[in-house]
Amino acid sequence: MKLMSIASGSNGNCTYVGSDSTNILIDVGVSKKRIKEGLEGIDVDFKDINGILITHEHSDHIKSIGVIARAYSIPIYSTSDTLNEIRNCKSLGDFDEGLLNPVKPDEEFAIGDIDIVPHSIWHDAVDPVCYSLFNRDKKISVATDIGNYDDYLVNCLKDSDALLIESNHDLRMLQVGPYPYELKRRVMSDRGHLSNEASGKLIKSLLNEHIKAIFLGHLSKENNYPELAYETVKVELGDNPFTNDVRDFNLQVASRDCCSQLVLV
Repeated sequence: MKLMSIASGSNGNCTYVGSDSTNILIDVGVSKKRIKEGLEGIDVDFKDINGILITHEHSDHIKSIGVIARAYSIPIYSTSDTLNEIRNCKSLGDFDEGLLNPVKPDEEFAIGDIDIVPHSIWHDAVDPVCYSLFNRDKKISVATDIGNYDDYLVNCLKDSDALLIESNHDLRMLQVGPYPYELKRRVMSDRGHLSNEASGKLIKSLLNEHIKAIFLGHLSKENNYPELAYETVKVELGDNPFTNDVRDFNLQVASRDCCSQLVLV
């Protein structure tokens, strides 16, 4: 299986997951041009994309649904409530609503030779999910926009060969930063976003001996720095039973402005 972050941040998100014969996008919250350029870097064309998975209806995850659907007629998958929000989003313009396919949390479905399981998450959206994707004996999980996590989510994401996990904000930067008080409360709530420390604790609970890559995603532009997210998570991953050097996990920060390396698992 293959994993690449095309864009990850509070201003737009898109992740590529693929197998030898199937290509999938998770969220399309940046421009079609940026996604196209990212795919071209790994010799994939939009015409090769077999499906688009949507986590929830916020604009930084659905911005380009309309233009991509009109241009390429790619099937789109998400929960029924999220699809209703997409139908009612006027900024997306008109497109073929027959492309919208409802899925349910914890119910497996397939796109090509990739099996997919949506998992319920805590976020201020109508019915948000994250996804685990399986091909043969490999598993990739992508989970952002998580206000909190519990044993259910840990069990859903465990045994992954590669992860993209939210590391949205530094708590101290958020507390003293420019956001209005109510927005700060929202971000810090159980239906907001994971802090660097919480991300590190979640990732530590998911470590295994076969993990090939861990991306830190959805960093806030105003309340985080890539170096700070990396170092904070690195500290949280200390004293784990697998390695003394987090570079062995290929720990890295997913950029908002450019594609990551393509990870093979």
